[in-house]
Amino acid sequence: MSTLEELMIFKPSKQYKPECPQLIKSGKSILPKGWQVEEGFMPLPCDIVVEKDVRVEMRDGVSLCVDIFRPVTSDKVPVLVSWSPYGKDNGTRPSYKSLFKVIGIPDSKLSGLQKFEGSDPAYWCAQGYAVCNPDTRGITKSEGTIYTIGSHEAKDGYDLIEWLAVQDWCNGKVALSGTSYLAFSQWFIASTQPPHLAAINPEEGLSDAYRDLVSRGGITDVGFAARIQFSQAHEGEPVQWEDLAAEGLKYPLADNELWQDKIAKPEKITCPAYVVASYSNTLHTMGTFRAWRAIPDGKKWLRIHDGQEWPDFYTQEYIDDRKKFFDFYLKGINNGWEDTPIIRYSLHDFEGGNLTGIPAKTFPPEGVKYEKLYLDGLTRTLTANSQDKDFPVKYNSEGVVTLASFIYTASKRTEIIGYPKVKLWLEAEGYNDMDVYILLYKLDKLGNMLQQFTVPNHGAINHDLTERGGSILRYRGSTGRLRVSMRHLDEEKSTPEIPYHSFDRIEKLNAGEIVPVEIEMYPTGLILYPGESLRLVVSASDEAGSMMPGTDPIKPDNKGFHVIHCGGEYKSYLQLPFKR
Repeated sequence: MSTLEELMIFKPSKQYKPECPQLIKSGKSILPKGWQVEEGFMPLPCDIVVEKDVRVEMRDGVSLCVDIFRPVTSDKVPVLVSWSPYGKDNGTRPSYKSLFKVIGIPDSKLSGLQKFEGSDPAYWCAQGYAVCNPDTRGITKSEGTIYTIGSHEAKDGYDLIEWLAVQDWCNGKVALSGTSYLAFSQWFIASTQPPHLAAINPEEGLSDAYRDLVSRGGITDVGFAARIQFSQAHEGEPVQWEDLAAEGLKYPLADNELWQDKIAKPEKITCPAYVVASYSNTLHTMGTFRAWRAIPDGKKWLRIHDGQEWPDFYTQEYIDDRKKFFDFYLKGINNGWEDTPIIRYSLHDFEGGNLTGIPAKTFPPEGVKYEKLYLDGLTRTLTANSQDKDFPVKYNSEGVVTLASFIYTASKRTEIIGYPKVKLWLEAEGYNDMDVYILLYKLDKLGNMLQQFTVPNHGAINHDLTERGGSILRYRGSTGRLRVSMRHLDEEKSTPEIPYHSFDRIEKLNAGEIVPVEIEMYPTGLILYPGESLRLVVSASDEAGSMMPGTDPIKPDNKGFHVIHCGGEYKSYLQLPFKR
C-alpha cells in the first residue's frame, strides 16, 4: 500500500441495487431507429450498435466495465468519453428523472441512454460519433477499489482513452465531455497527456477537492461531498470504498498529501479545451475559472453562460456549438471553429435583461479597471475614499442579527466583470476565531434584493427548495468565505485581484488583536442601472445557503462578537472590476 493510500479512509462499498431493470443485455446488439427506453423519451434517430459490459484492462490488471454506443457504419469514428463514478446505467434512473424534472428538463429532450451529466448517444451516434460510458474502478461491475478524485482516476482515464483509440471502429481520436464530475475528472485525466486525447470539453467542474468541495475558505463542510458519494456502489461482494467526507473531517489542512493528490494540474494540459463556466455555481465556479486560467494559452476557449449547467449542456444551440468544436478536432472538418471568440461571457441584470455570448479576447475583458470601495462604518456605505478615523462595526455572531451591510449606489449604467475580493480588518470579541461569509447582492431602485433562477423551472416547489439554500439553482450574487485562523496567503500564487490561501496553518486570534484578511469572491458579470445598488453583506453564517436542496447547511464556528474595523489605519474595502 502506498503512503497516499495509507492516508485514505476506506469503508466497505454499498451494494448496487438498480432502480430500474437493465433494458439492454450484455454483449453486442443493435437498437433500431425509433427505439425508446420508455414512453416519453426521445426515440432514437438512427440505428445504434451497442457493446454492453465490455471489459477493459488497466495497467495494473484491474478491469473496468464499459458500454459503447456507435453508429452503424463501416467508417471509423471518433469517441466521446463520459467519465464519472455514477454508474453507466443511470441515465433512466427514477431519481435522476425526478431531478431533471425539478430542474425543468423534459424527458423528451433526451434518449435516456446518456450517462448522468454526459453525452447522449442518440444525438452523437447520428452525427457520426461513438460514446463510451465507463463504470470507473470499483463501481457496479468494475473491479478494484473505489477512489474519489485524484491520480488513480487520472491513470485509469488515460488507459481507457488509449484502449479506445486502437479499436477497429475508432479513427484514433478520443475526447472527454460532460458536466460536474464528468468535467472535473477531465482536468485530472487530460493533465496526464494521453497521446490519443484530441480535445476536452469540461462544463462546470471543481479543480481542487479541498478548496472547492470539503473546505471552501478553510471552513470544513463535507455535506455535499457525502451526498455525491451516495450512488457509488458495487455489484456483488463489497469492495474498498474511499470516504471523501470522512477524509475532509480528519484532515483539516490542505498541505496533506491526500489533498495535494486531489488538486488538478491543468497547466499540463496540451490538447484543445472548450471550457464552459458560469458565475452562479457555488460548487463549480471557482474551480472552473481557476483551471481555465491555468491551462496554457493557445487552443483554449471559454464560454460563460447565465444559467445552470444541466439545462445549458442539453440545450440544442450549445450541443451544436460543441459539435462544431469536436468536428474540427476529432474529424478534421474545416468549419472555422478556430475563429470562435476565445471568450464569450455573460452579464446578469436579474431583471430579465441578461446579455450572453459577448465576445472578448481576455477575461476580464479589455477596459476593466479594478477599483476599491471602502467600508464606511458610520454611514454603512461603500465610498471611493477611506475615512480618516476608524469607526468599527460589530455584530453578535450568536444573536438575532448576525451580519453587517454596506451599500454602493450607481449614478450611471455600470458593468462589473471579473474577480471581486474584500480586504477586511477584523477582531473577535469573546472567541479566538471567526467564520466570515460574504455575499454581494444587487438591489433595485427601491432597495429590493434581486435574484435569478438559473434553471427553467420557476414553479412553487423550486421556490420552496431554494428559499434558504439550493444556491446552485437560484443565484443571489457573488459570494466568498473564510475561517480567519486560515487567513495566511500564499504570496507566490496570490495576485492583486485573486488571493490564494495556503490553508496549511492555523493562526488563532488573541484578545484585542486586529488582523487583515483577504477573501476571494466568485467571479461575476453584472449590470447596474442608474439608481441601483450593491449591498455587501459580511455575516457569521452562509446567507446563500447550502449548494443543493436537501444538503445540510454548514455549521459555523462562531462565538461572541465580530468587529469590522473601517477607516484610519484599518482600510477595509471591497475591490470590484468596473467597466464604465
